[in-house]
Amino acid sequence: MKSKLDRIDLKILEILQNDCRITTKKIAEKLNLSTTPVFERIKKLEKEGYIDKYVALLNERKIGLKQTIFIGVKLKGHTRSYLQNFLKQVNGFEEVTECYQVSGNFDFLLKIVLADIDAYETFVQTKLSLISELGNVNSYIAIKKGKNTTNLDLSFLEDTLS
Repeated sequence: MKSKLDRIDLKILEILQNDCRITTKKIAEKLNLSTTPVFERIKKLEKEGYIDKYVALLNERKIGLKQTIFIGVKLKGHTRSYLQNFLKQVNGFEEVTECYQVSGNFDFLLKIVLADIDAYETFVQTKLSLISELGNVNSYIAIKKGKNTTNLDLSFLEDTLS
């Protein structure tokens, strides 16, 4: 069972969202606490699943991935096996960085990041179009990134604290 978060836990999560490489000592200094309780809180947050993992966010353009495309996918059917088969195949595609089952005009929304439009054409021809459950596909080519953050707004949780 997950324990209830307090203000210190929220502050630790906010700090780690901005810099997961920060030392426990630095976090403790920011919170005016000693290192040991901060270390124990971080371990508790990890164990209870509040922290999924630590990652390095890469500069897509710097490594040559200059094209982001969002794909709205409508499946031919909506049985459990259609959904499971589609997800199984999409989860195997390295180009897909995010996949959401959604409501509205599509069943799924995919985000893919590729080198260029030619790589997108290859992806569609050699991977996406081969999924038998695939019905209709609409692609949206990102022209410019307006906002990009991985930080979650935790301020709504402060209202639940006693």
